[in-house]
Amino acid sequence: MEMETPFQTANMSSVLVLNVTYEPLSVVSMRRAVVLLLKEKAEILEATEREIRAANISLPAPLVIRLVYYVRVPHRVLVPFSRKTVMMRDKHTCQYCGAQPARAELTLDHVLPKVRGGLNTWENVVCACKACNNRKGSRTPEEANMPLRCVPQRPKYLAVVVLTSQGAHDAWVKYIPEMGDDLVGISI
Repeated sequence: MEMETPFQTANMSSVLVLNVTYEPLSVVSMRRAVVLLLKEKAEILEATEREIRAANISLPAPLVIRLVYYVRVPHRVLVPFSRKTVMMRDKHTCQYCGAQPARAELTLDHVLPKVRGGLNTWENVVCACKACNNRKGSRTPEEANMPLRCVPQRPKYLAVVVLTSQGAHDAWVKYIPEMGDDLVGISI
């Protein structure tokens, strides 16, 4: 097992925090996760092969921890509608052709065009590459014979991944129902 000090590991990764019910709550720093573990407020569910060592203790570097107590989460937390959150919801993927071009090449497209009364809502805006957006023009997807890959909708819940610069770890996938949902942390 590779050994590292908490200070070497602390800034290298983020840790997914789950509620006692296994709902994603937040993404925290390695340092914060270790504090929660040492205070016995959380338990490790997934860990790396690395070990974090201190004078009297050694523990695996956590990837996913679960709180041992329930944190009440507001049922109706609204995800802010913005270019960034739409891009995150659609996984930076064109909803017409499935391409994942550079972010500068992605646009927002109105399913029902604005000139025909389309609104800036979760249900009417999708990511589109510039080529598909130009090809569709001011027509509906049906009129342009360009079916959407997914029906656009408001994200179902907030939880965790206003992704860190490193992005989500593979071990998180089984704990987050739709990795594409916008996830925002709740302080613990």
